[in-house]
Amino acid sequence: MRGMNQFAMIAALLGGVGSLGTSAAHAETAADKIARAMTAAPANISEQATVLDLDGAVLQEGTNGWVCFPGVPLIPGDTHPMCNDAVWMKWIDAVSSGDAFSTDVVGVSYMLAGDAMVNNSNPMATDQNDGGIWIEEGPHIMLLFPNKDMVANLPDDPYAGGPYIMWGGTPLWHVMAPIEAQDAAQ
Repeated sequence: MRGMNQFAMIAALLGGVGSLGTSAAHAETAADKIARAMTAAPANISEQATVLDLDGAVLQEGTNGWVCFPGVPLIPGDTHPMCNDAVWMKWIDAVSSGDAFSTDVVGVSYMLAGDAMVNNSNPMATDQNDGGIWIEEGPHIMLLFPNKDMVANLPDDPYAGGPYIMWGGTPLWHVMAPIEAQDAAQ
């Protein structure tokens, strides 16, 4: 039950963070949003993917089972595109509804256009001066696993080099696999 309450709190916070987005996103055309969404993954995935707007409206029907967004759908107004397999879509649905998430298979999400600045250990953090480790990840792949034991040897430091665990102490934990090196914040 505690995990479900934490999911609901995190979903509410992520929705609130979206209010920080720009109003320019509201003037975008569907073609603009589709073009941005398609930058999230390799063309052989994104060109055949369904593209959904942040509110869930279908912008383009797809045929390969992947779903791309012009921004993170949990954050209204976000402009960091992502493409998700079915497992990541289940994760997004669970976070949105406050339900618990579990999977029996690995899930993959692409964010090849990068992501917003976030606290690596606390998805609810909003103050970059809180002493936490903050990261604005460049191009990366995110992975979900059936259990955390499978990735127990990965660091939670995004600057250690290679894959790392994000939000490890929460039900939203996942593995980040950067495509480019990150320099630690000064």
